Amino acid sequence: MKGADAMDAVMVFAPSPVLTVTVEDLDGEADIHIHAGGQGVWQARMLHSLGASVTLCGVFAGETGRVACDLIRRQGIEVLPVEGAGSSGAYIHDRRGGERQELAESPGHRLSRHELDQLYSLTMRGGIAAGTAILSGPAHEGIVPDDAYRRLAADLGETGCTVIVDLSGDRLTAAVRGGVALVKVAHDELVESGRADSSKPGDLIPAMHSLVDEGAGTVIVTRAQEPALLLHEGELSEVHVPSLESVDTSGAGDSLTAGIAAALTSGRSMFDAVTQGSAAGALNVTRHGLGTGDAETIRELMGLVRIIPYSGGQSTATAEGTSPDETAKGSLTR
Repeated sequence: MKGADAMDAVMVFAPSPVLTVTVEDLDGEADIHIHAGGQGVWQARMLHSLGASVTLCGVFAGETGRVACDLIRRQGIEVLPVEGAGSSGAYIHDRRGGERQELAESPGHRLSRHELDQLYSLTMRGGIAAGTAILSGPAHEGIVPDDAYRRLAADLGETGCTVIVDLSGDRLTAAVRGGVALVKVAHDELVESGRADSSKPGDLIPAMHSLVDEGAGTVIVTRAQEPALLLHEGELSEVHVPSLESVDTSGAGDSLTAGIAAALTSGRSMFDAVTQGSAAGALNVTRHGLGTGDAETIRELMGLVRIIPYSGGQSTATAEGTSPDETAKGSLTR
């Protein structure tokens, strides 16, 4: 249920945005890029690209926080900030050799009780107004208590807000206990947290059902180059996307989550939402910018995404793609 003034609006809980400095090579010269970053920021950036009205709630502290907040606002994203007393995180990466090499990193400070209380109130305000919320993780461990995710999920859900989480480990467990509409999680995160013994579908699928039993409505598990697994209303599907040349896989999962949220908040079906999210994630790996991509190209790629019933590893997909309308109607999907 959206707030009275909300239209295709999403609130992103991004507790600890970071300031990023990346050095690229441009014809033998250092090409320096300065951006705001972190999971929630990348999600907000893709949401904005897809035409959603985005509000980001986070703590911004010190010089790095002030710069990051200004950069986010300059991208057309509304920010409900808490002005923290410490310093926000930051990192410097060198990509001139083709791979990301970390030169320096500052994790940012653990949020105080006062900062958490302020952030909680702003997040509730933004979520109620938007009607759809993404809860994203902090940049580092220990910045936000895990139980804050349970409380937010429960309280936002109580207001009628559609809650989507892109989390792992104890934060995921806490949020699901609060009740969420959708969980997006990577296969390796399920293994690392002990929810699955391996990345094989036979181990991942029981973990997906467990998440539903604990309080998740729908679960999507990404599997790197393999088709994602989708559990929705008790039915298991595979999500097949075009295999595009990868420049940087970072941010692909966040783009997927954002694409799903943008579609759901506009009233589209879960399968159409997953189709859009998958197309957004596929496009993002072809770009240097994290959480970036133009909406028109994403719409074209949607026609190449296929969601098919899970077949125990034996693909039943045909060589032909489906249009978003066909996907939503279930001509090749459920």
